[in-house]
Amino acid sequence: MNLEQLTGFAMIAELGHFTRAAERLHLAQPSLSRQVATLERELGVELFHRVRSNVTLTAAGERLLPIARRMLADADTARDEMAELAGLRRGRIRLGATPTLCTSLVAEVLAEYRARYPGIDIEILERGSRSLIAALVEGGLDLALIVTSVSPEGARAVLEREPILSERLVVVSSAGRADPFGAGAGAGAGASEGAAAEAEAPVSLAQLAAVPQVVFPENYDLRVAMDAAFGAAGLTPAVAVQGAEMDAALSFAERGIGVAVVPAMVAVGRPTLRATPLMSPVGGVELTRTISIARRSDMVPTHAAAAMQSLVREIADRLAALEHGLVTRA
Repeated sequence: MNLEQLTGFAMIAELGHFTRAAERLHLAQPSLSRQVATLERELGVELFHRVRSNVTLTAAGERLLPIARRMLADADTARDEMAELAGLRRGRIRLGATPTLCTSLVAEVLAEYRARYPGIDIEILERGSRSLIAALVEGGLDLALIVTSVSPEGARAVLEREPILSERLVVVSSAGRADPFGAGAGAGAGASEGAAAEAEAPVSLAQLAAVPQVVFPENYDLRVAMDAAFGAAGLTPAVAVQGAEMDAALSFAERGIGVAVVPAMVAVGRPTLRATPLMSPVGGVELTRTISIARRSDMVPTHAAAAMQSLVREIADRLAALEHGLVTRA
């Protein structure tokens, strides 16, 4: 039984005539007759009484007609639903992102995505990169924005990672207080509105270790990276507060409780913070991190996911053009 057979059957039942039904369906009458004969053979019953030009339903045909109409209506609904999904009028996207990205890049992406595709439902999972990678592998996410350096061995074969941004790491401190590193004092006073004040010279890990810090929870990718950097340099950092989430850490830094190491994008738009670049202990270059968008390589992305991935690239280009070196396109 197929939809063409059911369509022909329902049309004959409506018009009571094989030839007129064939004309309405733009079929040759013998072709329509063969469809109905095949359907009757498959079902093992006769569907029509054929008396000269008069065609009426048998008892079996009367039982089948409402079922056939429901099946044809469901098929039309399925076509409409798929067309809406393809046209991004309906659907769902499951996006994962790290906490630092949720307060910067992701907020920009979601605002634009909602404006373009208001019919798409968005689900957000805010976790560290390792948890996001696990969720991708398990099929719980369509896309994830992760720190590229985090890549559990077992996930490499099934993940596709596309680097999108390289972001400087900065040390934020209160712009209204003396620079804890003794450079660029007063930089906050002349900062342009809407942007974090930036001190002149980068600071080293040794300088940073000597200043009380607001430290993130141990599951933060940035906390893991900084602990590793201090450990490799043989340094033990001074800690003012431990376990603060991103918003709290920024607020504590604004109040002068301690400094915090954050990605540069997080500091943008906060004139009460001074942002000082952090220098790598190797080569004397500023520390950066690379952000990638990840998805399963063995799954075809949905239309909603493909649109989200394209928009992430677009927003990344826009941020790289606007942030004057704080963020660059990977």
